[in-house]
Amino acid sequence: MNEMQQAEQAFFEEARDMLRQIEESLLRLENDAQDVETLNSLFRAAHTIKGSAGLFGFDRIVAFTHHVETLLEHLRTGAIGFEADLAAALLSCADHMGQLVEETAAQIVDPGTEAAGGALLGRLESWLPASAKVAEPQPGSSSGHELIQARLWHLTVAFGADTFRNGMDPLAFIGYLSALGDVCHVACDAPEMPEAEDFDPETCYLRWEVSLQYAGTKEALAGVFEFIRDDCEMHITAPDAAVGEWVEILGRMKGEAQRIGDMLVGCGAVTRHELAAAVAAQSGMGREAPPLGEVLVAQKAANPEIVQAALTRQREQRGEESRFIRVAADKLDALINLVGELVIAGAGANLLASRLKEPRMLEATRSVTDLVEEIRNGALQLRMVQIGETFSRFRRVVHDVSRDLGRQVHLEIEGADTELDKSVVERIADPLMHLVRNALDHGIEGPEERRAAEKPEQALLLLRAFHDSGSIIIEVSDDGRGLDRARILEKARERGLIAPGVELPDEDVLNLIFQPGFSTAQKVTNLSGRGVGMDVVRKNIEALRGTVAIASTEGQGTTIVIRLPLTLAIIDGFLIGVGNSSYVVPLDMVVECLQLPGDIAPACNFLDLRGEVLPFIRLRQLFDIDAPPPLHENVVVVRSGAARAGLVVDALMGEFQTVIKPLGQIFRNLHGIGGSTILGNGEVALILDVAALITLAMNADAKRAPSQEVVRAPGTLRTARA
Repeated sequence: MNEMQQAEQAFFEEARDMLRQIEESLLRLENDAQDVETLNSLFRAAHTIKGSAGLFGFDRIVAFTHHVETLLEHLRTGAIGFEADLAAALLSCADHMGQLVEETAAQIVDPGTEAAGGALLGRLESWLPASAKVAEPQPGSSSGHELIQARLWHLTVAFGADTFRNGMDPLAFIGYLSALGDVCHVACDAPEMPEAEDFDPETCYLRWEVSLQYAGTKEALAGVFEFIRDDCEMHITAPDAAVGEWVEILGRMKGEAQRIGDMLVGCGAVTRHELAAAVAAQSGMGREAPPLGEVLVAQKAANPEIVQAALTRQREQRGEESRFIRVAADKLDALINLVGELVIAGAGANLLASRLKEPRMLEATRSVTDLVEEIRNGALQLRMVQIGETFSRFRRVVHDVSRDLGRQVHLEIEGADTELDKSVVERIADPLMHLVRNALDHGIEGPEERRAAEKPEQALLLLRAFHDSGSIIIEVSDDGRGLDRARILEKARERGLIAPGVELPDEDVLNLIFQPGFSTAQKVTNLSGRGVGMDVVRKNIEALRGTVAIASTEGQGTTIVIRLPLTLAIIDGFLIGVGNSSYVVPLDMVVECLQLPGDIAPACNFLDLRGEVLPFIRLRQLFDIDAPPPLHENVVVVRSGAARAGLVVDALMGEFQTVIKPLGQIFRNLHGIGGSTILGNGEVALILDVAALITLAMNADAKRAPSQEVVRAPGTLRTARA
C-alpha cells in the first residue's frame, strides 16, 4: 500500500468517526435544541468531511455534504429552528453520507444511492429560508471559524523527493488552495534540480511560494498538506494583524484542551506540526528548557501576545486533557495471547521451584509471579473499553423505531463508564439490539394505551450496567405493559411445551419466551413477531459464558438482566481437586471454604451454614469420578449474583492465574463446564460454570423432603473472598 492509499484509508476512518459524531450530536439536540456547542460540533464535523473529501477529489461526497453544511450553517446562526422532523431528515442525510463513503472506499457507484441523495436534498430545501439558495459546492471553502476575517497568508512548500513515487501530484495540492480562497501569487522553482545527466524523472525537485487571501485558521490551511506531512517541508506565515482575533477566540473557548500548546492549536494560531517541532526542541534542551510558549515565540511560530492570552485562559480553566493512542485490535490480541503463555510458563516455573524446595529459587519465582500478574492486569486493562459507546448506538435505534411506531420513548443510560473486555462488548451488541427492539415493539404501549393506564405518554427505556462479584451486569428495562403470563401459558400449551393441567412457577413461565420459535405477538411486523429473537439472545449470551434472566410485572414493565464475565482471556482462579482431576473456580465467585461434616448422610445435599440452608453438589458424583473419597471432604461456597451453593471437593489447592482456553465444538454443550486451562505441569484443568452449578444445586435442594434434617456446618476453615 503506497502513501496515497494509506492517506485515503485514514480519510475513510476519520469520516466514519465524524459521521458517528454527527449522529450523536443530532440526538443530543433533540433533548436540547439550544446547545450551542453541540451545534458548532455538528457543523465542524460536516465541514471536516467535506474538506477532506475535496482534497482527494471525492466529488460525490463533497457535493452532497455541501448542501448539508449549508443547512447546518443556517441552523447554527438561528435562521431556522431545530425540530424533530429536521433531526430525522439530517439523520437520514448522515446515513447517506456514510453510504457515499463506503461506496467511494469500494470504488463503486450505485445509481440507487444517487436517486436517494436527490430525494434527501429535496427534503432539505423545504427547511431553508426563502432567501437562501444552495450555492455550488466549493470543496475547501472554510466557513468553520466565523471570527476570522480574510487576510493574506504566505506559504512555502518544498515537496519531498519521493512525492511522485508515492502517487502524489503537487499540482493537486496547490490547485486545492484556490478552492480555499483567492490565490494572489504563485511561484515555482527547483533549487535542487540536478544537471541533465543526473536528472531522475521520478524524483520531485519542486518548491512553491504561494500568497493566499484566506478566511480561516492556520491549522485548517496546514491540513491541506496533512497527508504528505512527512514528505514535504512547509512554512506558513501567520499574519500579525490576526493577533487581536486570536486573543478573542481564546477568550471564547469553552471545554477545549487546557494545555498551552493545544489551546494555541485549538484557536488556530499554531499548527500541530509547529507545536510538535517546538516540543521536540524543548525536549532536547534538558532540565533547563524554557516553557513551551517561549519556545514557540523563539521559533517565530506564535506571537507573544497570543501566548500570554493562552496562559491567562489556562489559569482560568485548569485541567488536563486525556490523551489517547490508537492501537490495532489484532496487536492487542497478540499481546494478550503472549501474556497468557507467560502466565502458563510462570506457573510451570513455580511448580518446579516448589518441588526443588530451593529457598532462593522460590523467592525468585515469587517475584516473577508478582511481575507477571502486574503485566497481566495491565495488558487486560488495555482491552477494557467503556460500554457507554455501545449503549449510545441505541439512541438512534430508539429514535427511529419509536417514530415508526408512533410512540414517545426516552432512552436513559446508567453506568456508561462501566468497563469490560472489548471482545465481550463487540459480541453483546447484537443481543442488546434484539432486546431493545423487543422492548419498543412489544413492551412499550402506544400513547392512548398509556393514557388509559394513567402513565406518562413518554415511556422510559433504561440501559444500565454495573459490576458485581467479578462480573458485569447489564439491565434492559422498560415501564411498559409487561409480559402477559396467561398469554405465554396459552401459547406454550398450544405448542405442547407444557402438559395440560401442569402449573409452573412465574420464573419458569417467563423463561418460556427463550424457547426457539416462541412468540406471543398478534401479528408479524418488520421488527418482531417471528419468534427468532429471544432464543438467539440466550444462545449468544451463553456463548460468552454469561446468563440471562427476566423479571416482569403486568402493567408495570419488564427487566431483562444479563450477567457477563469481565474478560474472556485471563482470570484469577481457585484450584480444587476431585480424585485425580483438577478444576478451576473463578476466584471472584468463591466466598469461603469449609470442611464437610463427617456425619452428613451420603444422600443429603444441603447443610446449615450459620442459620442459612446451603444446597451443595458433590462434584465426584456429578462428573462420575471413580476414585475413593478422602478422609475429609471440603465445601467451596460459591455465589452468582444473590444465589449461593456449595461444591464438595477433595482438595483445596489455592489461587491460580487461569488462562482461559475455549473448549472444542464437540464439548460446547457440557453442563457445568465453562472452558479449560493449562496447569503448570502441562495438564488440562476444566473451568467450572458456577452459575449453572448453582442452578443445579438449588433445583436439587427444592426437591428434598421437608422432613430431612439439616446438618450444621462446622466453622469456616478458610475465607477466600468476603
